[in-house]
Amino acid sequence: MTFSLVARSADGRLYGVAVASRFLAAGALVPAAEALVGAVATQAHANLAYRAQALAMLRTGVSATDAVAGLVAADPGRDDRQLAVVGATGDGATWTGPRCHPWAGGQAGYGWAAQGNILTGPQVIDALRDAWLARDDLPFPQRMLAALTAGDAAGGDRRGRQSAAILVVQRHGGYAGTGDELVDLRVDDHDDPVAELRRLLGIHHMLFGRPDPATLRDLTGPLAAEVAELLAATGHPVGPAGLDDALAAWTGLENLEERFVPGRIDPVVLEHLRRCAGR
Repeated sequence: MTFSLVARSADGRLYGVAVASRFLAAGALVPAAEALVGAVATQAHANLAYRAQALAMLRTGVSATDAVAGLVAADPGRDDRQLAVVGATGDGATWTGPRCHPWAGGQAGYGWAAQGNILTGPQVIDALRDAWLARDDLPFPQRMLAALTAGDAAGGDRRGRQSAAILVVQRHGGYAGTGDELVDLRVDDHDDPVAELRRLLGIHHMLFGRPDPATLRDLTGPLAAEVAELLAATGHPVGPAGLDDALAAWTGLENLEERFVPGRIDPVVLEHLRRCAGR
């Protein structure tokens, strides 16, 4: 009922799962990932225990291939299940039980595995694979979404669309560096869930993406004057504490605090400030 991708970044710092399905809230059941360890997708007649069990095996140095082999060998329901795993090194691995509804199957390669069942055909997995391999120019979450989008465009779940999700982990990559969930977004019930997931990821990037030091602009001269004017127009005039204090207060209210840098401004913040001020 689902197609998914599990993957590892080239530098081994990020792990993720992207999934779409004609199934309510597939993102609540299919994915699991742990920073510096690996990622797992369980689907078809999903065995939710696979998630914790696979990660525990990967944590001890078991390969993705051996983790999949061990889990399905011990599971009497394996013939109705799909499982994909990627670990810290080597190829990903996938299993498709012989009783999964057609079309069902999967592929795996270095640092990734893709799988699906009740699909319009094998071209869905081909498209997932090709987009994943071709779009290494994109940031990791956007690359995973590009692969999911390609699978969706190739036909996806033959029953239609309902849900989609993306989970990406990185050590200390979460909010304010206090967790490992870099991206954890779900569309549980939607007519076009992959497109909606793309919209949410764009918002997530704007709010929680880290500033690019190369693009930061110094808050001096005319730019400082413009920012002060824009803040006043949004009801946040610069007070005795200065421009940084006013800008920090405004970014906090706009949920852009992850992009605040004292004495400088992220172009993403500046663009949003201009929009809020009607400029």
